Amino acid sequence: MPLPKPPTKRAARLEPTAFANTLAVSPSKAEAPAPKPNRSSASKTVVAAPLPVTVSAAASAAKARPAAPKAAPGQALDAMTPTVYPADKPKASRATAAAAPVAKPSKASRSSKAGAAAPKLFVLDTNVLMHDPMSLFRFEEHDIYLPMITLEELDGHKKGMTEVARNVRQVSRELDNLAGGLKSSGIEEMAKGLPLDHTGHREAGGKLFFQTQLIDTPLPAGLPQGKADNQILAVVQALKIQQPEREVVLVSKDINMRIKARALGLPAEDYRNDKTLEDSDLLYTGVQALPADFWERHGKTMESWQQGGLTFYRISGPLVPSLLVNELVYLEAPGAVPLYAKVLEITGKTAVLRTLKDYGNQKHSVWGVTARNREQNFALNLLLDPDCDFVTLTGTAGTGKTLMTLAAGLSQVLDERRYSEIIVTRVTVPVGEDIGFLPGTEEEKMSPWMGALDDNLEVLARGDSAAGEWGRAATNDLVRSKIKIKSLNFMRGRTFLNKFVIIDEAQNLTPKQMKTLITRAGPGTKIVCLGNLAQIDTPYLTEGSSGLTYAVDRFKGWAHSGHVTLARGERSRLADFASEVL
Repeated sequence: MPLPKPPTKRAARLEPTAFANTLAVSPSKAEAPAPKPNRSSASKTVVAAPLPVTVSAAASAAKARPAAPKAAPGQALDAMTPTVYPADKPKASRATAAAAPVAKPSKASRSSKAGAAAPKLFVLDTNVLMHDPMSLFRFEEHDIYLPMITLEELDGHKKGMTEVARNVRQVSRELDNLAGGLKSSGIEEMAKGLPLDHTGHREAGGKLFFQTQLIDTPLPAGLPQGKADNQILAVVQALKIQQPEREVVLVSKDINMRIKARALGLPAEDYRNDKTLEDSDLLYTGVQALPADFWERHGKTMESWQQGGLTFYRISGPLVPSLLVNELVYLEAPGAVPLYAKVLEITGKTAVLRTLKDYGNQKHSVWGVTARNREQNFALNLLLDPDCDFVTLTGTAGTGKTLMTLAAGLSQVLDERRYSEIIVTRVTVPVGEDIGFLPGTEEEKMSPWMGALDDNLEVLARGDSAAGEWGRAATNDLVRSKIKIKSLNFMRGRTFLNKFVIIDEAQNLTPKQMKTLITRAGPGTKIVCLGNLAQIDTPYLTEGSSGLTYAVDRFKGWAHSGHVTLARGERSRLADFASEVL
């Protein structure tokens, strides 16, 4: 006869009448053995001698037992007042343990965790959207709030062909696409927020909120209510009062706006997503000094061979992880032959270095130009390397950026016939007041901006003194025929085939303009960007957000690009001293 199922509730103590008719019942083979008693609870348990129980009596007793009080969640069963029942204690304890509820966090603890991870609410100023039309999707899981005055200002700047007008129109299209996801045009649905990932931008996990009601928050008496900036500050102040449980932050590119916000006790931040680097000192220099014990630490496992007049070294060691492809390294020690090399390739834990050509020697001069320091030698090696398609040169005034680039370009166009012509362009941003419209063709309009080009061409043409005046004039005409001056305004849609392109004053380019220019390169084209990050003339551009900084940081480590930061000025002792003290 099978045994009855174990009770699902904790049993109470048996009455004496339950032991009237006794019949010994042996446990079934299929039944699991009783668990061993817990030692910790053994001292608390009253052990009763096992008594034989009849099946019918045990079943009827199980029905007659009152239910024991339930244990609180998370409370150990052994900690309760123990009650031991003969013969069926192991079954009851197993059933009770299986049915015991798992402890869950309380509502208060859950709400505190949710409050700690609540997303921030960023109120965007109009200039942020004008600066970066994709800024709506740059705030990850946080929410965005647009005041109504921001939309009014966007509507006032949508006309025209400027970059700001194009950005405003793009922002309007993005907002229209986001609003197209609404099921109805009611204010209730709009107030719940629009998911920013509705248009496919999966990186944006927050929501977009519009101002759907009039906010009347008094500002200090000194601030006029009609100004747009003050209305945005009033919205931020009202949101901070309405939603004290979350952090409300104003994001603006206007420094004075952020100062006024902080004066009112409102948190304000700059839009930092457009900055490649927070500190310009962290910019990749392209040059690395080898440690003094380089030969001792890497000489045992080093392999070396010669090919084409150059020496190659294959090294493996702790230095390899810190190297980048096309990075220039040097080792100068007193009394030893200096090592100047370029990282040719990195494979796993090994790197291949190739020695550089010495352009400081007059035998290897490039159109009469020789390298006067280590960085200039590095720059000429990159400029004359056919495998290097993109070169960036930065440095202070007088470091020889334009002169070396023109000399390398003329050498490869006229002597080696590697490129068909040189194309020079630059941003037309004046240092002072603009002089107005310029007459003539595109090249004639660009000629006043190319004074640096004319000065350097004069230096290069003066080197051939044996040719005489007529020979120099013929050389100048030949050089002029191979140099084309183009404007940035007409670069859209062009493709340069087999050209040597020089982008002068590249520090005044935005990242978007830099991308437009670099993507013009066709097969066989080399692009060289020159600039001084300390001389940025474009408004709203800094050293961290310049297109030149953007290009240097993005192209580092690519096998067909190189960068050198020129450190020493070679223009004149007057220019060098002025760069230091002024």
